[in-house]
Amino acid sequence: MSTQTFLLPDVGEGLTEAEIVSWRVAPGDTVAVNDVLVEIETAKSLVELPSPFAGTVGELLAGEGDTVNVGAPIISITASADSASVPSTVGQSEHGEPAEANAGGEGAVLVGYGTGGQVQSRRKKHAVTAQERVASSVGVIAKPPIRKLARDLGVDLADVTPSGAAGEVTRDDVMKHASQASVFRNIETPDWGDVREETIPVAQERTDAAASALRRAQGPGVAQGPGVAQGTGMAQGAGVAQGADAATLRRAQGPAAAQGSGAAQGPVGAQEPEPEAREETIAVKGVRKAVASGMVRSAYSAPHVSVWTDVDASRTMELVKRLKTSPDFADVRISPLLIMARAVIWAVRRTPMVNAAWIDGDDGAQIRVRRYVNLGIAAATPRGLLVPNIKDAQDLSMRDLARALEKLTLTAREGKTTPADQQGGTITITNIGVFGMDAGTPIINPGEAGIVALGTIRQKPWVVDGEVRPRWVTTVAGSFDHRVVDGDGMSRFIADVASILEEPALLLD
Repeated sequence: MSTQTFLLPDVGEGLTEAEIVSWRVAPGDTVAVNDVLVEIETAKSLVELPSPFAGTVGELLAGEGDTVNVGAPIISITASADSASVPSTVGQSEHGEPAEANAGGEGAVLVGYGTGGQVQSRRKKHAVTAQERVASSVGVIAKPPIRKLARDLGVDLADVTPSGAAGEVTRDDVMKHASQASVFRNIETPDWGDVREETIPVAQERTDAAASALRRAQGPGVAQGPGVAQGTGMAQGAGVAQGADAATLRRAQGPAAAQGSGAAQGPVGAQEPEPEAREETIAVKGVRKAVASGMVRSAYSAPHVSVWTDVDASRTMELVKRLKTSPDFADVRISPLLIMARAVIWAVRRTPMVNAAWIDGDDGAQIRVRRYVNLGIAAATPRGLLVPNIKDAQDLSMRDLARALEKLTLTAREGKTTPADQQGGTITITNIGVFGMDAGTPIINPGEAGIVALGTIRQKPWVVDGEVRPRWVTTVAGSFDHRVVDGDGMSRFIADVASILEEPALLLD
């Protein structure tokens, strides 16, 4: 029998470290291939790591709460006598790299194993995970979350054309197959076309103007730091949006806060509780560390400009009410955020520059215009701010978009958002209205040129046909990278979003 060492893998997004959250096994336990060994927290998500080996757990080489570099050993497993019969056992070669071994000549390679912290990229190796090998037993290669998504959407995976590097069905494949007619049927809105991205060289005078604007933005007195919303958004996350979980909150409040006044709790003469700590130091790591780095980088590299307008959203509220009673939407959660999302997608097509990105390259600056919308939704979760995005949201019907928003919300709330779901966003919505806020100046998500904030929707006096009437009123705000978007473009975009909230019938298929 041989002892195998399990190295912390890169989960597929080029991350360099992760925190050990909880071990699911203990020394002496017997494990099979694909049994979950440990839950780790990266800068972007919680991830369960399956075992590539079958055998008996030897030693846990990292403790809960430890931060471990990718490629470092975390657990040893002694192979069982019959492990050769396990069809997806993965060992290591004499060079420390993964080696496939099984009786049938096929094996599964988990992502990111290597030595000295060197990471093997999924994209370079086209590796297939053990879960995918299991999926192939039913004729289609797809991960369990993708299979569940297909079941939820009523999609037969056998009918889906896979686009993954190893022939696997991806989330995008399922969503595209399930999507119905395009939402863009308004004759005044251009077609999306076949070209997904376009790179535009930036003239020197525009680069100079951007540099000048950046210097002004970094001067004293300019509120470039985190604003009211900081890109945070949805009430569907936990009530504590500062990134502290329940345990941290209890520690910060101390024992007296949880039990009430200490003097009244025990019998006369009982020892008084220790006084509350006046301060607490919380290590900055994981999601909070990533958020802090991203927000600083965005605030001090992209000159932010914000605009906003008040909107009579009464017809949006009427539409939401009708959709909630519609049999077609009976099993889907409906909220004004759905209409807001459709409005942003529609407005993006009319002003594509808000969906672009500024690229600094060796040959000079460029602007990359995306002809698709990966719609980010800022979510306040127990783990901190996450911004997962809905891939190719422009292709989704109203019902499909509602399902995607609901799935995104539930996944974020459960702490199961994957790194892939947070990559590749093109524009973001932050729903600060759920916190009772009217407007704010959110910070742009790194790699994007715009973020839109939806304020709370409440009844206010509003002038209609010369008369003051109670109407459902909200504020739509947005921050934009002024290197990419000029004043007329950002104003036109926000005006388009507002027009949809005022009259959502413009979006009818």
